[in-house]
Amino acid sequence: MNRDGISEMRPPIAVDANHFARLFALSSLTSGPMTEVCEYLREELDRAHVLPAEKLRPDIVSLGSQVEFRDEQTGKSQEVILVYPLHADIARRRVSVLTPVGAALLGLSVNQTISFRARTGERRELKVLKVGRADQSDVVRETGAR
Repeated sequence: MNRDGISEMRPPIAVDANHFARLFALSSLTSGPMTEVCEYLREELDRAHVLPAEKLRPDIVSLGSQVEFRDEQTGKSQEVILVYPLHADIARRRVSVLTPVGAALLGLSVNQTISFRARTGERRELKVLKVGRADQSDVVRETGAR
């Protein structure tokens, strides 16, 4: 398989309208060492189909989603909860949307695969295996959802 063709794999994505403005502002405010990931998040938001929360399918990764994904290079699967940066805690498997992995997962649905460059410059390819909602109290606390 041609790995260079995979580097451009960017499937259609959808984002919750309730989070869109906050995510876009977040992607615009950060600078310094976070510049690259902010630019990547902004690119993802620019191509996203923005939907009202009630129209977003439950199998689409959003803030507060519990996501199981597989790294296609290593075959390793892991489960994380996608959160805003303030609530990131890798020990509790809470991954910030302002990380390359978090920005890549945002808006994907089950069985979609995306390719991106990690901070180290290496090409990564992730496939979403399962999407669910984290415990509702975590969603409210972690994302500020009502």
